[in-house]
Amino acid sequence: MCRPPPKPRDDDATDDTEATHQSKRSRTKSLADQPPTPCELNRRAGNDEARVEKIAGAVSTILEALGEDRTRPGLQQTPKRLAQLLVDCTSGYARRLDEVLNGAVFEETYSEMVVVRDIALYSLCEHHVVPFHGKCHIAYVPNGRVLGLSKLARIAEMYARRLQVQERLTQQIAQAVQDACEPLGVGVVVECSHMCMCMRGVRAAGSSTVTSAVLGSFRSDFRTRQEFFANISMGARTL
Repeated sequence: MCRPPPKPRDDDATDDTEATHQSKRSRTKSLADQPPTPCELNRRAGNDEARVEKIAGAVSTILEALGEDRTRPGLQQTPKRLAQLLVDCTSGYARRLDEVLNGAVFEETYSEMVVVRDIALYSLCEHHVVPFHGKCHIAYVPNGRVLGLSKLARIAEMYARRLQVQERLTQQIAQAVQDACEPLGVGVVVECSHMCMCMRGVRAAGSSTVTSAVLGSFRSDFRTRQEFFANISMGARTL
């Protein structure tokens, strides 16, 4: 008579679970090893003055194509102003995570969830180059190290100051926090209103888009995920 295989001991189960988490952490961390994009390399090279001048020339051409008189007083400085605005709103390409952190990663035994809610977020939609704005909520469970709280907002800003889609922005913020201090898990929720939906096309004024990204224990443990969403819902404010 065939006997069923013995049940694994608790320590065996623990070893398997830990091995699974280690594998997940390794796969997640490897995503950060991607080389810089051509745009990131280009912007890190500097020379923003030449960039502004080139963009301003293109803006002048656009104004003429719209039928405007770009020599009238209200438009004389518009090409340069818009060029400076675009360079500033995409300055995140030139930033690196280690620069943003600036050493603000600290050894600490705290092991409960850290949540920073309602981080103001402004970005540009890469499809129409018009703004989307709203707020970001970031949480993580430390694993021996914590981040300076302001660095969570700076990480969000670094990725927001690029031509973006909200889905990718949400994932990039979560991955950056994971890379910054290797916590047990990370959760990010972004809520934004998109001008490309409100002022053109369907003109859905008042609509908002919500995206989320969860890594590590936030993905594998329902209770951790539930705690995160409960924390960001308390005292929630409208956009």
